[in-house]
Amino acid sequence: MDILFQTISREQNSDTTNLADLPLPDMLVLLNQHDACVPQAINQVLPQVETAVRLITAQMKKGGRLFYVGAGTSGRLGVLDSAECPPTFGTDPELIQAVIAGGLDAMLRAVENVEDDRSAAVAALHSRKLAEEDVVLGIAASGRTPFVQAALDYAKETGAKTIALTTRGLSAISHQADIAIAPDVGAEVLSGSTRMKSGSAQKMLLGMISTAVMTRLGKVHGNFMIDVKASNEKLYRRAEYMVCQICSIDEPGARDLLQSVGYSVRAAVLRQLLNLPPEEALTRAAEPFRTLTSQLGAVGKYGE
Repeated sequence: MDILFQTISREQNSDTTNLADLPLPDMLVLLNQHDACVPQAINQVLPQVETAVRLITAQMKKGGRLFYVGAGTSGRLGVLDSAECPPTFGTDPELIQAVIAGGLDAMLRAVENVEDDRSAAVAALHSRKLAEEDVVLGIAASGRTPFVQAALDYAKETGAKTIALTTRGLSAISHQADIAIAPDVGAEVLSGSTRMKSGSAQKMLLGMISTAVMTRLGKVHGNFMIDVKASNEKLYRRAEYMVCQICSIDEPGARDLLQSVGYSVRAAVLRQLLNLPPEEALTRAAEPFRTLTSQLGAVGKYGE
């Protein structure tokens, strides 16, 4: 029996062999019980997550970028997290990027054979001018996807830092990377369907990593996303609420402040609390890697 066949046979969950025969209520209970294992598995690897967050933060302060690399579900989750960072944290779209096997076509439908295309992974990173200040985070449930392996190898050759994210414990790419994040979520309820527990774990970990990194870079004040890009009615209201809370002013006052600085929450707060003209508030708000507290020149209730 070859290694791949052994691995596939390991993925059949002996607890769920009767899944298709269960009454619907029992089926849903079983699915939920297995989903509940995911946070427990992640809890076991938090020290490795911390190390990864510290590494990414340090590299970004040197001018580096973060690249998520994956195929299939793993690649799509990387695209999702990278796409959500600019509106949430006001970051440049270049700062956190995703490389998915098969390109954008693979976002909406399965593209055959692309996860085995090692040269495509190298070409994608080369075209983006991967540098030693950057970090490549390879995502693969099994940890043996050739597209991801090639990306990590190329990153090593380039001098970039590397992180491997797998979900069935340590595996091939774990040993390629500088840091391995390898929770074991167990075999899937539906054998081999890594969009389930593995996908949930990847989504949680990528969100955890990007949020922690952005917080360490000063993009969060308290629990407010103060660099959010207000682009619709809901986000306008959210921006106004944040300014009301931070500055202890009413909604009309918050709205006037925000309108004067193009709805930049950080600039509105700086303008109000430091009595700045709009242009200076916007200039100060654009300072990289600064917390709002440090820009205000004092340690407030949230600390520095």
